[in-house]
Amino acid sequence: MAPARKKTSLFSKYSEDQLIGMHEASAEVLECYRVLAKAKSNVVAEILRHQGKYTIWNHYPKGDAADWETHSQYYYHAHPKKQRPGEHGHFHTFMRYDGMPKGVKAMALKHKQKKNKKRIGAHLIAFSMDKKGFPIKIFTTNRWVTDETWYEAEDVIKMLDGFAIDHTYPSWATNRWLTAMVKMYRPQIEDLILKRDKKMVQWRKKHPRKDIYEDRKLEVTSEVKISLVDQIKGIEAVLGVVT
Repeated sequence: MAPARKKTSLFSKYSEDQLIGMHEASAEVLECYRVLAKAKSNVVAEILRHQGKYTIWNHYPKGDAADWETHSQYYYHAHPKKQRPGEHGHFHTFMRYDGMPKGVKAMALKHKQKKNKKRIGAHLIAFSMDKKGFPIKIFTTNRWVTDETWYEAEDVIKMLDGFAIDHTYPSWATNRWLTAMVKMYRPQIEDLILKRDKKMVQWRKKHPRKDIYEDRKLEVTSEVKISLVDQIKGIEAVLGVVT
C-alpha cells in the first residue's frame, strides 16, 4: 500500500499518479545533468554549441527548436544584463497551432490576432537560467513579448500536457530536460499562468485606455524563484518518499 501523502497548498490538488509523474520527471532532469556533466557540458551550453557568438536577443538554436509531431517549440535567448540581473538567459516554450487541444480558442483582442505561420502560437512558460546552466526562476510574459497568440489561462494550462521535444536537435539531453521541467514544475507553472491573467485584469483597471496586451510597461506578468533541490524535496515530502 502506498504511503499516505501529506497535503500542501502547492500540491494538494494533484492526484497520486500526477505526483508520481512529477517525481519521475525530476529523475529525468537529474539524469540529463549527470550525463552532460560527464562531458563537462550543461543544458544551456548544448544549445549554444556551434551557434557562433552568443549575442543578446538572438534566438538559440537559430530558427528555434520545434517538434513537428507534438507541435511544441522553444528557443533560448538573453536580454541585456541590466534587465535581467543574475540571469544568463532564458528558455521560452510554446505550443503551435496544430498542437492545440480541442475546444481552445484564441481570445478576441483589439489588435485582431490572426492565425498565421509567422506567429509562433501560444507561449506556455519561460525558464530563467544562471551561467552554470541551472534554473533560477520561471515566469510568464505579456502578449507582445513573444508576439504570441493570446489564450485564456485555463486553455494554456490544457496545452501543457502536449509539450514535448522528442528528437535530438539541437541537443537530445536539453530537449529531454526541458520536456521534464515542464512536468516537474507543473504546480508552479499552472499557478503562474493563472496569476498572469489576474495581472492582466489588474493592469486593465489601472490603465483602462491602453491596449494592455501591447503595453511595453508590462512585460513579466508573473514569476517565482525556483530550486531543483527544493522542488524534489517538496514532491518527495508530499508523496512520503524516504531518501
